[in-house]
This record gives sequence, C-alpha cells and structure tokens, in this order.
Amino acid sequence: MPEHLIDTHQHLWNLERVAYPWLTPDSGPICRTFEPPELEPQLAAAGVTHTVLVQAANSYADTEYMLEQAALYPWIIGVVGWVPLLLPDVAARVIERFKQNPYFRGVRHLIHNEADPRWLLHDRMIEGLKLLAAHGLTFDVVATLPEHMECIPVIGERAPDLKIVIDHLGQPPIATRGLGRWGNDLKIAAANPNVYAKISGLGTASGNWDGWTSDDIRPYVEYAMATFGPDRCMLGGDWPVSVLAGGYVKAWTAYRAILAGYPADVRETISSKTAMRFYDIAPG
Repeated sequence: MPEHLIDTHQHLWNLERVAYPWLTPDSGPICRTFEPPELEPQLAAAGVTHTVLVQAANSYADTEYMLEQAALYPWIIGVVGWVPLLLPDVAARVIERFKQNPYFRGVRHLIHNEADPRWLLHDRMIEGLKLLAAHGLTFDVVATLPEHMECIPVIGERAPDLKIVIDHLGQPPIATRGLGRWGNDLKIAAANPNVYAKISGLGTASGNWDGWTSDDIRPYVEYAMATFGPDRCMLGGDWPVSVLAGGYVKAWTAYRAILAGYPADVRETISSKTAMRFYDIAPG
C-alpha cells in the first residue's frame, strides 16, 4: 500500500462524557466506551497511518470530545463534527467557534434518525448547507434509504459549492448480489463532480456479519470506483461499528485484497490523496 493510508471514517465514543441516544444495549458489543488507546494497536496491524474522526451524536459535546482527542493523538488529522444546520443563524456562530480549531474539517448529521427521510431538503437545511460551503467545510451524508440518496443530487443543485461525501456508499444491497435501485441512485449522485464516495462500513452492510469476505463487497467497491473514479473515492474502517462484522483489521484486509488489482497510482489516490483534497488535511 502507499506511504500514507488514511482512514476517513473512524468513530470514538465515551458513554460517560457524551449522550448517544441511538446506542442502546440492543447494539450489542459496541454499546460501551471506545477510545484511541484501544484502536492504536489495530491501526498498526491494519497499516493505517492516519484517521479522520466522524461524529456519532448530534451534539456539541460529541464534537468537542473529538477535537480534544485529535489534539492528543497525532494520527488523528481531521474531525467531522456537528452544528445545528436547521438553525442557520446559530450554526453560523458555532461554525466560527469550531473553525478556530484546525482539526475541524466538516459536518455530519444523523439524518437516518430523522423521521422525515427528505429532511435534508428543508429550506433552512439548504441554507445551513450553503453556510458550510461558504466556510470551506464538507458534508458527510449518512444515507440508509433510497430517499436519502435521492436528496443528494437535489442538495448538490441547491448548494452548488458544497463538497459532499456519501458515507458507506449509501448502503449497497450486498446481500442481493445485485445493484438495483442503489446502483442507479449512486450513478445519478456521481454526476455532480462535488459528490464523493466513501468506501466504508461494507462488512456490516453485507448483512452476513460473521461470514462476509472481500469477494462479497468487491463488486460494490469496483462499481463505486468505476462510477466516481479514484479521484472521488476514499476509504474508511468504520471502527468501532466494524467490531460487529469481524473487526477493524478484517475490513482493511478486504480493502487491500480488492485494491491489489489496481495500479499503484490509483491505490495511492484512493488511500490518501482523495481524502487529503476533500477534507483539506495533510499527514504530519
């Protein structure tokens, strides 16, 4: 693999510091605190050199906690936090505050927990997304439904300067072994050059948490690469959610197996260069 391998989708959560309403005992082994010392040896085993932390709660507390951790661990080089985009006036003030921290690179909202699957299309939300673009910040879309995917080209048109990345490839239908509606939705989203694809979370998306292999996810990685090109694809280990589907090292082993068939320059682009350009980050 290339000199730098950037994990663009890694979480931390501390149940004593931050409230995570979605994280309940039903979540099984991931319903506990996960912090950097536990991940550190796994980074080495996976060959990952740097990571980007991504929000796990729609709260200031989660973002502040991640920014604190980024200052402590040199392998954390970016944070995708949260601001109340539905309240643009408030969001503008919060962005000004968070942007004073050089690790703050983008924003995400847990849209899949909103009752309205088209929540992203509210007028005030579009105003909030335009704020991100004006400040040079990115937006991660966690799309779990076709309706979420259908919002992406619309927000791309209404906030044309915004850089967007689709987390976990928008949950491809891996269990069906086909592309279906997802394949068409991804292709439509990719028509906007400001929309990127995050190859992450595919082990859990497979539905076969105990038995999935690189061959199960290979068609979806290859489809994303062909649809977006390596210049708009990046990789993510999705720890600690990946604990549910065989663990962090298994995810990266699968990526390595799939990428082995691509030229060295393509591997370098998807492993680090795309992430560096999208999030405006740099190792070291």
